[in-house]
Amino acid sequence: MGKVLVVDDAAFMRMMLKSIVQKGGHEVIGEAENGSVGVEMYASLKPDLVTMDITMPIMDGIQAATLIKESDPNAKIIMCSAMGQQGLIVQAIQAGAADFIVKPFQEERVLDSIKKVLAKG
Repeated sequence: MGKVLVVDDAAFMRMMLKSIVQKGGHEVIGEAENGSVGVEMYASLKPDLVTMDITMPIMDGIQAATLIKESDPNAKIIMCSAMGQQGLIVQAIQAGAADFIVKPFQEERVLDSIKKVLAKG
């Protein structure tokens, strides 16, 4: 199972995602409250997968995903967006995101996405 880094500025969202990820048998090895911290944690923790919120202070998820992909082209990133952020999802895919999930999170959709992205090798 995968080692996951959860990046979201809302502690509640991190907690929800962590719970879903663990139910799926994966391990959350780190949590970051913005993109800047997420990039640093990615470098030190080397997770198998990152869930990355798009809208965050200091550094947004698209900037963070771009930096992570530059440092590790094989990084697996799933973007998390709120409803109505379709334009940002396109930017996220261009930045190298492997998939995206929409808030409010549906457990089954999140776990399917993680499974699919990790299976891409």
